[in-house]
Amino acid sequence: MKFLSYAVSTALLLMLTIPVFAQKYKTPADTGKLNAEYVKVQNNIASLTSKLSDAQSDLPGYKTKAVNAGNDAQTAAAASDTSSSKATSGNLQDSKDAKKSAGNAYDKAKNSRSANNDVGKQNEKIRKLNDELKKQRQRLKDLDQMRSAIYAQIPGNTHP
Repeated sequence: MKFLSYAVSTALLLMLTIPVFAQKYKTPADTGKLNAEYVKVQNNIASLTSKLSDAQSDLPGYKTKAVNAGNDAQTAAAASDTSSSKATSGNLQDSKDAKKSAGNAYDKAKNSRSANNDVGKQNEKIRKLNDELKKQRQRLKDLDQMRSAIYAQIPGNTHP
């Protein structure tokens, strides 16, 4: 029982001191480096926000293109079906037209699939940008905490 209480005490003590030792910037001498990283993170956030905004504004265009490509594919498939029904009568020209129409329908279907893949890629890009933005904002909060800890070390400092 005594061992267990020592182990729990030690674990608790370590957990409480890890954030202090995990700080990259600890002393007032580190303020310059902290400020440089702070500006870098702020610039990253601004850049990511801009990229995210662009990606989100491009998404409706990708969706419209995918819908249009899907409609074109359906129209081409219907035309191909009609041509193939007509070709069963045995006329050679009708068979050639049916083959051409089938090739056209196939191409339109590939275009539709490609457009849908582009929508998926754009959604994935937006997700990744959101994740990276979240990480950068967390880093900025961590830097704010480090800055507060450094200011608390300076005697007579009333900075928040």
